[in-house]
Amino acid sequence: MGQERFADVVDRFTRGYEAAEVSPEVRTRWQEELERSQARMKNFARMMTDPVEPRTGQTPRQEVYKKNKSRLYRYESTRTRPTPLLFVPNLGISRPYIFDLLPGGSFVEHMTKHGFDFYLLDWGVFGPEDNDLTVEDCVTKILPRMAVKVLESSGAAELSVLGYCMGAPISACFVATHPEVPVKNFINMAGPIDFAKIGLFGLWLDARFFDVDRFVDTIGAIPADMVKAGFKLLKPTMDLSTSLNLWWNLWNDKYVEGFSALNRWANEYVAFPSEFFRQWVRDFYQGNKLYTGELRMGGRPVHLSRITCPVLAVGAKEDYIAPPECVKALLGAVGSREKEYVELPGGHISLIAGRGAAVHCWPKVSGWLAPRS
Repeated sequence: MGQERFADVVDRFTRGYEAAEVSPEVRTRWQEELERSQARMKNFARMMTDPVEPRTGQTPRQEVYKKNKSRLYRYESTRTRPTPLLFVPNLGISRPYIFDLLPGGSFVEHMTKHGFDFYLLDWGVFGPEDNDLTVEDCVTKILPRMAVKVLESSGAAELSVLGYCMGAPISACFVATHPEVPVKNFINMAGPIDFAKIGLFGLWLDARFFDVDRFVDTIGAIPADMVKAGFKLLKPTMDLSTSLNLWWNLWNDKYVEGFSALNRWANEYVAFPSEFFRQWVRDFYQGNKLYTGELRMGGRPVHLSRITCPVLAVGAKEDYIAPPECVKALLGAVGSREKEYVELPGGHISLIAGRGAAVHCWPKVSGWLAPRS
């Protein structure tokens, strides 16, 4: 159905309203909506009958190190910034290709285009054989090894560390307990620090209502479906609102491409190793030991005051997973003289992925880090 035919439809429809003198602007809007309706039906039919698997993770990369399930990837860039960046995402829950979703919509691509020597830690997908893995193992064994490999691979004398979500408190523990590792800058992106302000997850996992030892001893590894159910229950209407947004934007091919990629990621959950979950809930959610200074890792006390490098904390106004106040708490706990907190529009995911992230978050992070690298 061509554009001329839509114009004919509009003319026939508006002919009965000539007395009302329908303006050319109104006719144009009607025609645009009819064209969008046609595009909606076309894209809907294609999604139902011939869905295309989105090609995520297209930024060129090289595996520079692997240990058990963990992988360290280096992404191609002009490398105009001498200080490499180690990116530490969440462990379990979801896959890290969210950070390199699509060309033009990729945090990794943004950082490499701005000349950062970018390294991504992929914790891996865990099975029953990994149930003995703990948070302490991640802090005292995996992260120190990855940091050394970043320095060896880049030839740099120092590195910056950026933790996202759960990766932020884990990497904060690492930086605070390993002064021998030359960390030049630390960035917390939507990572909870003060778990007394964590929100609904904190209520669900409160020791008064949730016996983590009994839970883990009964179930073992936390299956992906249970992880998915937990996040869905935080926002029960999210799927409905997502579907409505898709329908209204179904005429837009770029929106549909981005939706398909993000929807694939959002439904590809990853299990938690049992002992990691036990320590994560007991020491962080229930004990809040990171913030209070009671936590110990590898025999060392974890005192955030021992982080003295420049620090940036980034919170999201509508984040219901890591509310802004629990992220901002990092600034009051570190010993750094140079520290900054910024609160941006969006939620936990839209802070790091999507059109809003490309406008608000990514330029802020790269702009803060560039003169310090």
